[in-house]
Amino acid sequence: MSLAEVVLAVMWLAVTAYALFGGADFGGGFWDLFAGGAHRGSAQRGLIERVIGPVWEANHVWLIFVVVILWTAVPEVFAAVASTLYIPLTAVALGIILRGSGFAFRKAVDELAHKRLFGVAFASSSIVTPFFLGTVAGAVASGRVPLGNAAGDPWTSWLNPTSLLGGVLAVAVCAFLAAVFLAGDAAREGDERLTVAFRTRALWTGVITGAIALAGIGVLRADAPLLFAGLTGRAAPLIVASAVGGAGTLVLLARRRHGLARATAGLAVAAVVWGWAAGQYPYLLEGTVTIDQAAAGRAVLQALLGSIAAGALLLIPSLVWLYVLFQRHPGPADDQTPQLPSPDGGA
Repeated sequence: MSLAEVVLAVMWLAVTAYALFGGADFGGGFWDLFAGGAHRGSAQRGLIERVIGPVWEANHVWLIFVVVILWTAVPEVFAAVASTLYIPLTAVALGIILRGSGFAFRKAVDELAHKRLFGVAFASSSIVTPFFLGTVAGAVASGRVPLGNAAGDPWTSWLNPTSLLGGVLAVAVCAFLAAVFLAGDAAREGDERLTVAFRTRALWTGVITGAIALAGIGVLRADAPLLFAGLTGRAAPLIVASAVGGAGTLVLLARRRHGLARATAGLAVAAVVWGWAAGQYPYLLEGTVTIDQAAAGRAVLQALLGSIAAGALLLIPSLVWLYVLFQRHPGPADDQTPQLPSPDGGA
């Protein structure tokens, strides 16, 4: 394994972490949107807010880390992706900003109209952001981002079957992860009603996500043959592991094994992320440039890897401690849950 491959493998661990933790956060916004009216949905929104509140900012560390690694380790590839896919990437940036401000300001205002406005901002951008991230992934994976500054088409690069599949699948995966995690959180708090509600949603979204993935096989075969060959070739064991993990999660949820269900759901998502990497290896831009061809000089990669190691000594223990702390203490009881209005203002 070359030095460049080591650096990008570390980066892919961060991609996986963002897909899991950031994805679950986005999925929380998805369920916030469909929680129901102000009275009926208040308990669900209260749980979502308690779960996301301590970690939503911290989870974006992984995305920042990935961006820094890309522009430092493979600058030409970063330039090609950023200049060709500037439209969906701009939508992602705006979505992250709008989502964060909506989540923060909804708790800081008193007027019902303002709460509804910020609720809409938080919930809708929680769907828009992963969708556009999925279109970016589909554009890169299907070979629609050529090397060079703005060398690809700014519209068809991400408005195509593979990218749209990636966007829809990303939203579905986020909703599935969030429902699984929230069912476990509700069970930890001893709220059987919320546990059942989110477990039911997790079961349904798991089935729907699996159906989308199966339908996507035909899309990839027709629209991204190189990626399809990689996924059904060297990456096939990971894709099978993802399917097994997803099916196992549904079984565990049905048996009310929420802790194990979280682990298998995470396995299913992580296997897909690494399956993409394995299916595309050794290319960074499908069929165009390999990892070693795009990598920066050895001195840059050595300095980067040293910086990552030093930073990890501070970052990883801090994040682990944060997750342990907020998972250890249950939130307030239902009668202490703040009444949060629905985005649409329904009752």
